[in-house]
Amino acid sequence: MNAQEKVLELAKIAGITISTSKSEPADIIVHNNDFFSRILAGGSLALGESYMDGWWDADDLAAVVTKVVRANIDEQINPLSLVGHVTKAKLVNLQSKKRSFQVGQEHYDIGNALYEKMLDSRMVYTCAYWKDAQDLDAAQEAKLDLVCKKIGLKEGDRVLDIGCGWGSFMKFAAEKYGAICVGLTVSVEQAKLGAKRCEGLPVEFVVEDYRNYQDKEGFDHIVSIGMFEHVGYKNYRVYFEKVKELLKDDGLFLLHTIGRDESAKAGDPWIDKYIFPNGLIPSVEQVGTAMSGLFVMEDWHNFGPDYDKTLTAWYNNFEKAWPKLKKDYSDRFYRMWTYYLLVCSALFRARRISLWQLVLSKEGLTNGYTSIR
Repeated sequence: MNAQEKVLELAKIAGITISTSKSEPADIIVHNNDFFSRILAGGSLALGESYMDGWWDADDLAAVVTKVVRANIDEQINPLSLVGHVTKAKLVNLQSKKRSFQVGQEHYDIGNALYEKMLDSRMVYTCAYWKDAQDLDAAQEAKLDLVCKKIGLKEGDRVLDIGCGWGSFMKFAAEKYGAICVGLTVSVEQAKLGAKRCEGLPVEFVVEDYRNYQDKEGFDHIVSIGMFEHVGYKNYRVYFEKVKELLKDDGLFLLHTIGRDESAKAGDPWIDKYIFPNGLIPSVEQVGTAMSGLFVMEDWHNFGPDYDKTLTAWYNNFEKAWPKLKKDYSDRFYRMWTYYLLVCSALFRARRISLWQLVLSKEGLTNGYTSIR
C-alpha cells in the first residue's frame, strides 16, 4: 500500500473525503501530491506545516480535525522523525528558569495589535464562560466574575495573579471588588500595555519567573489563569510549593488550566514549534501528584466545551481583522494562526482536552466549600 492509499484509508475510517481535484467536493482538497508521503513521514508536525505551505485546504478545518481526533487517526501515525521531540522533553527541563521567557518573546510579544483585535475588550486570552452569555465580551466578564466568586474575593484583599497577561483579571478584580493585585508575567509587551490599561488602579505588573518571586506579606488569594500550561511536568511540584509559600494560611488558590486525562511528557510538536514553545498540557494524575500533601482539593470544575466557543470567536475576530493586520504579518503567518485557532477548537470539541478550574486550600476549609457555577 503506497502513502496515498494509506492516508485515504485512514481518512475513510474518520469519515473524511480527500480529493486532489478542486472540481470534486471533498472535506480536504490536496494541492500537492507529496502531501500523503509527507504526512506519514512527519505526523502532526507535517500536517500543520503542509497546511502553512498551502499544500492542502479544508472548507471547515475544525470539523475535519474533530473527525480525525474522535476516530483517533492522529494516534495511528507516529513517525520515527518525532521520537527526538519526546526524548528531548524527557532529558531536558524545557521549562527551566533560563528558558521560561522564550514563550513570552515568541508568542505573547508578537504584537499587541493582533491580540487587541482578536480578543474581547478586556483582552482576556483564556477560556470564556458561556453558561449565560451570548457574546465574547459577556462570556469573558462572566469568567472573571466566576473566579472572583470562587475565591470569595472581597474589598482590600491582596491577590497574586501568576501569568497575568495584559492584566484583565487584575483590572476586573480591582474595579469590581476593590482588590489589590500583583501580576507576574514573562512578557515585556504584555506588562507595558497592561500597565497602561490598569493605570490608576492598585495593580502592579512584575516581569519575573514565578520561581524567583519573593513576597514577605503573603497573599489573601492566588489565581493562575492559563499559565500552568507553560510550567512543565518537571516543575509541577516546585510550582505548587511556591504557591503555598506565597499564600496565607486561610487563603484560596484558583488554578485555571487546560487539562487532559492521559499523562504526557511532551506537547504536540507543531504547537511546540510554532505557537507555544516548551508548552505541556497537564493531566489529572500529574496535577494530583504535584499537589499531594501541599493542598486540599476544594473544587474541580470542567467546562472544556466552552473553549471551543471561545476559540471560534477568536478566529472570527482574527478573520475579520486580517485586512488591517496583514500589513504586519505574512500570508504564511495567516495560515499558521488560522490552523492554531481552529485545530485547538477541534481538540476541545472532540473532548481530547478540557478546561479546568481547581480551587485549593492549604488545610481544608473548616466548614467545607460550596461549589459555584
